[in-house]
Amino acid sequence: MMLQKTLSAAAPSAPTARPRPSMLSEWRQYVVYAGFVIIFLAFSIALHDRGFLEPNNLLNIARQTAVIAIMAMAMTFVLSAGEIDLSIGAIAGLTSVTTGLALANYGLVAGIVGGLATGLVVGAVNGALTAWLGIPSFLVTLGMMGIARGVGMWVSGTSPVPVVDEMFNFAFGSGNLGPIPVLVFWVVAIAGLAQTALRSMPFGRKVLATGGGETAARFSGVKTRMVKFQVLVLSGVAAAIAGMLYAGRLHSGRFQLGEGDELSVIAAVVLGGTSLFGGAGTVIGSIVGALLIGVINNGLILLGLDYSQQLIARGLLIILAVALGRGR
Repeated sequence: MMLQKTLSAAAPSAPTARPRPSMLSEWRQYVVYAGFVIIFLAFSIALHDRGFLEPNNLLNIARQTAVIAIMAMAMTFVLSAGEIDLSIGAIAGLTSVTTGLALANYGLVAGIVGGLATGLVVGAVNGALTAWLGIPSFLVTLGMMGIARGVGMWVSGTSPVPVVDEMFNFAFGSGNLGPIPVLVFWVVAIAGLAQTALRSMPFGRKVLATGGGETAARFSGVKTRMVKFQVLVLSGVAAAIAGMLYAGRLHSGRFQLGEGDELSVIAAVVLGGTSLFGGAGTVIGSIVGALLIGVINNGLILLGLDYSQQLIARGLLIILAVALGRGR
């Protein structure tokens, strides 16, 4: 009897089957695609006599969505790593101002370099304070949102900074290649890079590992602090590109540009399938989430809703995004 117990204790236990994702969890991964189709069809029917399906209106949706989509792709990495960036919209506004000033005083190359440097520096400050000083990214980027907005107001004197360089304006927002806006090409190019980085490169695996379990990732050899620093720098650079696209499209830099975009960006990313709590992310889903928000905003305008009602609808959409994100 004693021998039997000893053999039973020594025998390897049968491997425990990993729990399969619930049907609800799998459904949440695809809700943004179904939601986009349903809402697009609903607006197509309800607004067929108000020009919703006209090519010019659809291209306008693409233009309005492009900047949010670019920031959403960067936010996908930030959220996947278990962090958040609330300063992304303010960085875009500040960059539009610094780019306009650099263009006016030093020319095209300096304008582009100055814009990218703005996002790089602010993103690096966010990353350093979060990764190495241990301050929660929520608080760091909340404070940086005010700092970036204030600096933009200060250096511009609260006045718009004209952007008159035709080459810059064409390449960064105003141009068209055939019937397709240049903004769409920016989104496609960045989407290719972001999708490759997240799904096919070690950096993407490290980001997901850090967000999925920082302690386990650290014991596996992942330099989690460096990963957090890198994703916040990436977010700052993406915000800088967004700010330059704002400046090129509107032919001016303004500190108000990007105001409130952080909420639309986070909603788009979470609706697209990225976990609000880290460890899971999808670039394509974030782009579709941005498109969904763009379609809703456009449809509400065509329906004749005023700005206050649009804010209510956007707030409800953000609550929905967070509710869906809790199950991931």
